[in-house]
Order: sequence, then C-alpha cells, then structure tokens
Amino acid sequence: MKIKKLKINNFGKLKDKEIELKDNLNIIFGKNEAGKSTILKFIINSFYGISKNKKGKEYSDMEKYKPWNGEDFSGRLTYELDNGETYEVYRDFKKKNPKIFNEEMEDISKEFPIDKSEGNAFFYEQTKVDEALFLSTLVINQQETKLQKNEQGILMQRIANLVGTGEDNVSYKLAIDRINRRQLDEVGTQRSRERPINIIENTIKELEIQKQELKKYEEMQYEIEEKENSILEEIKQIEEKLKILNQCKIIFENNKLENEKLLLKENIRKQNIEKIRELDGKIDQIQLENKNTLENKKIKKPKFISRFIAVIFLLFINILQFILLKNNMLNYIILGTSLIISVVLIINICKIQKKYKKEIKIKQEMIKQNELIQEKIKLLQDEIINLEKDNENINSEINLGRQKIEQELINKTKDLTIENINSDNIYENINILQNKLNNKKIELHSIELDKTNIIPKLEKLAMLEEKYVNATEQKRNLEKLNMSINLAKEILQECYEKMRHTVTPKFTQNLSKNISEITNNKYTNVRFNDEKGLIVETENGEYVPVAKLSVGTIEQLYLSLRLSMVEDISSETLPIILDEVFAYFDDERLENFLKYVYKQYPNRQILIFTCTNREKDILQKNGLEFNLIKI
Repeated sequence: MKIKKLKINNFGKLKDKEIELKDNLNIIFGKNEAGKSTILKFIINSFYGISKNKKGKEYSDMEKYKPWNGEDFSGRLTYELDNGETYEVYRDFKKKNPKIFNEEMEDISKEFPIDKSEGNAFFYEQTKVDEALFLSTLVINQQETKLQKNEQGILMQRIANLVGTGEDNVSYKLAIDRINRRQLDEVGTQRSRERPINIIENTIKELEIQKQELKKYEEMQYEIEEKENSILEEIKQIEEKLKILNQCKIIFENNKLENEKLLLKENIRKQNIEKIRELDGKIDQIQLENKNTLENKKIKKPKFISRFIAVIFLLFINILQFILLKNNMLNYIILGTSLIISVVLIINICKIQKKYKKEIKIKQEMIKQNELIQEKIKLLQDEIINLEKDNENINSEINLGRQKIEQELINKTKDLTIENINSDNIYENINILQNKLNNKKIELHSIELDKTNIIPKLEKLAMLEEKYVNATEQKRNLEKLNMSINLAKEILQECYEKMRHTVTPKFTQNLSKNISEITNNKYTNVRFNDEKGLIVETENGEYVPVAKLSVGTIEQLYLSLRLSMVEDISSETLPIILDEVFAYFDDERLENFLKYVYKQYPNRQILIFTCTNREKDILQKNGLEFNLIKI
C-alpha cells in the first residue's frame, strides 16, 4: 500500500496544503515547528479518526489540531492498495465517520463496518492493522530512540523485550514478576498472612462458628413454626365448628319459632276439624228438622162436591116445595131451613177454602224456607270443603317445614365431629369449643412470644448467612482470579517458550542480518538467552552483552529490530514512517542505515520526517533516488 496524495484543507497550523508522495523513499523536510508532526498526525487521523480522549496528555488530538477560528476542519487522503485499487478518504474531523470513494468516485462508505465508538473501520478491513499496531510498528519517532547514555538500560530492555516477546514494551520476566506480585497482593497464598485469601478464609471460619451457634435457633424456629401452623389449623377448625354451631343455634332458635308457627297451624287444623264436625252436625240436624217439617205438613185438598150437591139438592127441594106444596108456612119454614142449611154449608165451604189457602201459603213458605236451608247447607258444605283444603295445605306446610328444619340441621352438622347435636346440648357444646378456642389462642400467643424472642437471633443468623455467602463468593472470586493468574502464567510461559523457539530465532536472524549490514559487518551475529539476555558477536568472534555497546549501536539495534517486524503485521506492504529518528546517529551510521533501508525495502514506501539536510545529502551522494517535500 502507498499513500499517493494529501490535501489538507485545515488541520492544526496547516491550511490549503497539498502534498504528493512517491512510491519509495520520501523525505519530508522542514524546520522545527514547521508542521511535520502535524502532517504525520493528519495521515494517522485520516486512517483511524481523531480522538477526543486526552490519553494522559494535556490536550486531546481534537483540541490540539482543531482550528481556533472555527473554520473548516477537514482534508482528503488518496492511497493505493497492493492490488492497484485506489481510494480516497475524506474526513470532516468534527464528525466521527469519513467518506470513502473508489476510483470511479463512488461513495462506498457503507460497504465497511461501523463501530459505535471508533466509527467507520475501513482501513482495518483493508489492512487488518488497527491504530495501536500501526503506531507500535510502522511509526518510529524520535522519542523512542532519543536516549542519553544514562538511559541506555531502558533501550536495552526494549530490545530484549522485542526479541523475547515480540513487543518492545512487554518484558516476560517483568510481566511474570508483576503477575506474581499481583497474585500475592490481590490473592495471597496458603503461607502468606494478612492477604485477601487468608483474610477471607479466616472470616469464613469465624462466620461458620457463629453460624453453628445460631443454627439451634433456626431449628427452634422450624419447630415453633410447625407448632404454630398446627395450632392455627386447630384454631381454624374450632372456629369453623363454632361458626357452624352458632349457625345451628340460630337454626334451633328459628326452628323454635317455626315449630311454634307449626303448632299454631296444627291448632288451626284441629279447630278446622272440630268446625267441620260441628258443621256436619248442623247440616245433619237441619236436614232432619227440615225433613220432619215437610213430612208433617202434608196438605189434603178439600172435597166441596158433596156440599155443593147438598146445597143444590136443598135448592131443588125448595123449588119443588113451592111448586108442590101450597102451604106457605111450611114452604117458608123449609125454605128458611134450607137457606140456613145452605148458608151453613156455604160458610163451611168458605172456611174450609180459607183454611186450605192458608195451609197452601204455609206450605209454600216452608218450601221457600227449605230452599234457604238447602242453600245454607250448601254454604256449610263449601265451608267444610275449604276447611279440608286448608287442613291439607296446613299438613303439607307442616311436613315441608319439618323436613326443611331436619335437612338444614343435617347440612350444617354433617361436617362436625360432634354427634347428637340438638337444641338442649348445643349451648354446652358451644361453651366447650369456645373454651378450647381460648386455650389455643393463649397457647398461640405464648408461641408467638417465643418466636419474637428468637427473631433477633434469626436476623443475626440471616446477616451472618449473607456475610458468609458474600465471603464464600469473594473466596470463589479470589480462587478464580488465582486460577486465571496461574493460567495466564502458564499461557505466558507457553507463549514465551514458543516465542523463544519460533519468533525469537527469526528476530535474532533478521537482527543479525540487519546489524551486519548497518554496521559494515562490525557486528554479525545476535543471540538471546535467559541468563545474559541479548548478546552480540564482535569482529573477532567474541560474544559480548549488548549493555557493553555504545548508545548509538544500541539505537541501531532497536531501529533494525523494529523494521524487521513490519514484514509480518499485514498482507499489505504498509508504509514505514520515521519521525526524526536519526537525531543521534552519526553520519556513518546514518549513511549505512539509509543505504540499508533503500536496498532492503525497494517496494515499500518510506516517509522520513527530518529537520536536517543530512538525509538528503547522503542520498544524493550515493545516487539514491528520493522524493523531497519541503514544508
């Protein structure tokens, strides 16, 4: 991969700046404070975005490079991947996500994953190199090699770290020591004292003793609760029985009233029976009297024909007398006698007729009276029928009432264990159950007092249980941490051993080759072991510790080793960026190094930021092509 062009619209002190970079060696020259570091930051921030986090510095990159006047804060970087594809990334640094364009100037930003915190990860997707790895391998600045004589040990340690672990800031021995110290400080051992694991184990033992002392109260609580539940159940059953008995009492009292009503109905029924009998007697008497009266009052129709014949006969005699007899006296006597007899007969007939009419009238009145009597009898019979119906209804009501009373009592008392409940013994049974209930409540109150007395003990036990759980959890966490630390040490040991047998030989081989070329075969072979660390073979075949070498030689070693790492970090041939790293190189070392990188990395873009003309002069002197960019 190669960076083709930078267009800085506004970034830090740089404004409207365009820079074109070549494929191989590029010298970016400028005096101090001219903006070289700003250009380097622009490149890094274009790829990975600008940070608002200070990361221990006084100002964050956002604060440091944002224009004070609030102008446009943006720029564009053009780069080409090894496959020949060209991309442009445009960033408005006030925004998190950039815009990425392909060769046809199509916006392809959405084709790359976007991290919520980091933004669009296009460069990582293309190179598999994150910002931390980019800065720790491809970018080498002055602060990493600018060491005084008294700081020689630090640089040596970094070289040893690189050879031993592949990271210049990671020391295996230091890492193991730190892990052991952390293990001792944060966990401890069985033989240590006043360490977390020892403190927590002692705490657990103490808690177990205290818990054991309070466990008896927990057992007492179970017994009390069991007894309490039993008494509550008994109280519930007694109360249910009392409730039923009280309901029975009400039923008995209501039944007493109902029985009284039934007795009244029974009396009414009896009275009705008596009345029916009385009415039946009256009817019989009336019928008998009426029958005798009608039978005694039979009227014979008078016979007047003989009397009329006698009268007619006398009249006929008188007529004959007047005709036959000439004696007037006799005639008148006979006539008078006949008249008298006739008058007497007529009067008798009239009396008989009058008596007959009177008897007829009396007979008619008796018949009418008989009809009234029959009507009265009918009414009495109807009344008897109604009384009999009333008696039937009363009998039915009495039977139903008694059945209802019996059934209600059966329904209420069927669940009771008390037998033979009746109106005579119900009050006695209620009193017995009430006394039993009172005794149970007193017993319950006593149990509740016992329960109240052990509550503080149980609360203390619960608190101890909670402390015990927390303590055991802490112990488990410490044991997990201890296991994790032991596992980390094992893995670190395995990785270290693997590094020693695989990576370290490769590093030392590359380092030997590099240092041989850089030092004109003055130092040809570099080795690393646990006893002496990094050692170098001199021209006469002697192995000397690196610590005995000059600071300049150590710096060469460190820089060579960092360069040897760039081959393996990505499938892309990423640029190497050297920022003022030759400040303490003499001209001979600088010439050797420049010739080495020119020869070693013909297909890799190299950016050298410098404030001197030494690099340019040496390259021109040796006829090496380069691209000079003046700031």
